[in-house]
Amino acid sequence: MKQKVALVLASGGARGLAHIGAIEELESRGYEISSIAGCSVGALIAGIYASGKLKEGKEWFLSLDTQKILSLGDFSLSKNYLVKGDKTVEAFRQIVPESNIEDLPIPISLVASDVIHNREVVMESGSLFDAVRASVSIPLFFRPVVKNDMLLVDGGLLNACPLNRVRRTEGDILAAMNISAPDEMNIEKPKPLVSQHIIDRLPDFIGDKIEKIIREKEDDYLSESVSYISLLSRMTDMMIQNNTVLMNKLVHTDILAQMPMNRYPTFAFDKAYEIIELGRQLMHDAIDKYEANQQ
Repeated sequence: MKQKVALVLASGGARGLAHIGAIEELESRGYEISSIAGCSVGALIAGIYASGKLKEGKEWFLSLDTQKILSLGDFSLSKNYLVKGDKTVEAFRQIVPESNIEDLPIPISLVASDVIHNREVVMESGSLFDAVRASVSIPLFFRPVVKNDMLLVDGGLLNACPLNRVRRTEGDILAAMNISAPDEMNIEKPKPLVSQHIIDRLPDFIGDKIEKIIREKEDDYLSESVSYISLLSRMTDMMIQNNTVLMNKLVHTDILAQMPMNRYPTFAFDKAYEIIELGRQLMHDAIDKYEANQQ
């Protein structure tokens, strides 16, 4: 009988493509994923996997190039966000059939943040598309989702690695892929959030905004000349990273694969292959450690 696994997939932008490799490694090693909790990109991958479309989703991500990434950017002049997000959700619809969360073959729990009531929202029923759209709504980047009296944004603000939200069953073990682990401690020039060749092809008003966010990453690592936008971005990263550290101390995991937050930038979707393979290797090592402790 296969060992059942309750799997948690964390938030972290393009680093979340590592979840694909992690899932493939778990299955290749004989584990059965019996439930999933996902946040942000983790919610996206959870929805794709639970719908039985991981292969198709992987192929789509591997097909991404600069032109395709730009084509998903339905940019806006709004002062509250850069991208509407409708094209991204439509791409998701092309991979995953219309469905409700409660009708999926395995239970999934998707996490968003309600900025009106300052609370975490766990979605375990209703439209899969709506839940994923809410969970991936990176503040200041994607348009927030209005639902009832809530304004929903990225779940990573409150629970980036939702170990306490996955549904557990008797005899299962808890596994997680944390992609916002503490930074690798090296004094290197930080990698930009978005590649320069992508910025150069954006509309001027969008490119200008993004360049403000990453300007300090083009200076010396210890430079004090940061803009308020770039400082806000780094503060958000710090908050998410520390939330994941705290959650991992509060909830014991049997298998924990971790990727440093500064390994890949948030929007490095053009690095899909190497991120997926890194996720596979990290999960491989984490499973080895778990199995060695069982002997």
